[in-house]
Amino acid sequence: MSPVQTIDGLETDGISGQDVIVVGAGPAGLMLAANLVRFGIKTTILDDRADKTSTGRADGLQPKSIETLKQMRLADPLLQRGVRIHDICFWSSSKETALRRTERAEHFPALVDLLDPYILLVHQGMVEDVFLQDLQARGVEVTRSSPFVKYDNHGSGLPLNVFSRSTTSEKERLWQTKYLVGCDGAHSKVRKAIPEIEAQGSSSEAIWGVLDGVIDTDFPDLWSKVVVYSEEAGNVLCIPRERNMTRLYIELRPESDEPMDKATATQDFVMARARQIMAPYKLVWESVEWFGIYQIGQRVANCFTDETGRVFIAGDASHTHSPKAAQGMNTSMHDSLNLAWKLNLAVRGLAKQSLLETYEQERRKIAQDLINFDYEHANAFHEGDAKALARNFLTNVRFISGVGVEYGSNVLNWPSKITGGAKPGCLLPPARLTRYINANPVDAQLDIPMLGQFRTYFVCKDIRQSRDFMDFVCARILCPDSVCGRASAELEVSYSEQDAAITESDSFVQPHRYVAASRLSTFCVITSSPKEDFEIVDLPHVLQASKWTIYLDNVPEQDTRGQHCIDKWIGKLEDNETALLIVRPDGYVGAVKPWSCDAEGSIGASLWLDEYFGGFLAC
Repeated sequence: MSPVQTIDGLETDGISGQDVIVVGAGPAGLMLAANLVRFGIKTTILDDRADKTSTGRADGLQPKSIETLKQMRLADPLLQRGVRIHDICFWSSSKETALRRTERAEHFPALVDLLDPYILLVHQGMVEDVFLQDLQARGVEVTRSSPFVKYDNHGSGLPLNVFSRSTTSEKERLWQTKYLVGCDGAHSKVRKAIPEIEAQGSSSEAIWGVLDGVIDTDFPDLWSKVVVYSEEAGNVLCIPRERNMTRLYIELRPESDEPMDKATATQDFVMARARQIMAPYKLVWESVEWFGIYQIGQRVANCFTDETGRVFIAGDASHTHSPKAAQGMNTSMHDSLNLAWKLNLAVRGLAKQSLLETYEQERRKIAQDLINFDYEHANAFHEGDAKALARNFLTNVRFISGVGVEYGSNVLNWPSKITGGAKPGCLLPPARLTRYINANPVDAQLDIPMLGQFRTYFVCKDIRQSRDFMDFVCARILCPDSVCGRASAELEVSYSEQDAAITESDSFVQPHRYVAASRLSTFCVITSSPKEDFEIVDLPHVLQASKWTIYLDNVPEQDTRGQHCIDKWIGKLEDNETALLIVRPDGYVGAVKPWSCDAEGSIGASLWLDEYFGGFLAC
């Protein structure tokens, strides 16, 4: 960071001080900052709070979020400490019938192909903490007690002026940056500072209480996720938590036609309502760690970026909904993941405006999909219709898990006719491969860490028949007259001037293994050929440099569906064909196409790669 200077009487970090300023140190802001810092982007995080989250708030990580944290090599502390939920139970009572269990089901049924088929229950502060520790190891701390005030945009080519105010000294500070991202919650000051943006939607009159604590109870399903409906008293959602705690979401249904008064919703009142709903089972709180009251609001911002494409909003700043489907923290973090790698390329001068525009195209659609699901889910919950609730959940279970979050066609996601599951705009299905260099079985979609780079796979049945194709395409990949070649050269210079700090964890991850050939993409091979059919030294130079990402498709018995990876991802592939599969830095498939291994196919594949990357790279 450059030395502090003074401009117009305010402290500033100087024109070259920051590439990105992130406002908000919740899960969305920290996911964004952690990735940017790992990419070597100069990042400042401003937060109005004096300290990190210590209790309460968001509580569940969906399967896709678990996979993302695994790719970032940050999942282990959470997996060790969290509670895993595999089932969901429904209970109900009426004026005529006592409270009884009406249904028990798998939370994520087998129809969803998941590597981690459960929700991991951990409170928000634990998620924040893994990011904060990673940032600290890389020399970055959150600037706390410093709420965002406003920003000024003086035009293209000039830095944004971002103002914060210290809540301890009351002094304002000026920060100068290329990009600004508001991850500052439902009442986002960044969103309100952008003239053309507003949150659109409505709030329900329904009021809910939420309690985290240790409960002494004879209720038999305390350690499952449970929906409890009382016709007379309302609903409870029961969720197991870490450290022997349980979270209860309690509907505070008014006893008259008048709306519920929040002032009467004390902790004792909420506890009494929970006991009423769950009678005749006893509920005694041995301790309470967190208590809160909230109303359901379902809103989506009409835009996620300002008209200049330099100021963005993400997470709750751009969309809000009920917390009962465990979507808020997950969706927010994936907003940030989508934006982070695009900002990395933009800061380094390689992104066309069309790349940054895909952030709003993709994530606003997902936010609207979430609101539509949440509206139905919240209504079914309120009505106490267990069958409707279960039906709605089953219909949307792929979306809820995160693996069914899909993007439409755009400059990054090219339509494809393949029959396998590696479809553009979608995440890769889980698959198993054997890493050639050390014979280790690995999860194909997780083995390569997230470093801000694409992944380009050469997929073939018979590597001997694909050799000439690989030789030709690989020779073109890094040529100065190809888009990939020019982008790789420019990124090599950019990273040599501005790279991430090396940490102790990097000595275990060994990131250079995955960008040895290019900082634009990790190049990979997946083949059905047995190991004795080829040596790494026989492959093109680009693939020799990528020796840690050469894989054998020979362990279908370890797959979640008992399939070969090639069959699962690509579908039908002839022995004389090689498929090229491009995976974006955030794990979504960008483009995939099988090619004949003759001269015509080799030339077509090379032009296809150039056309794909040329659609959004400025080089």
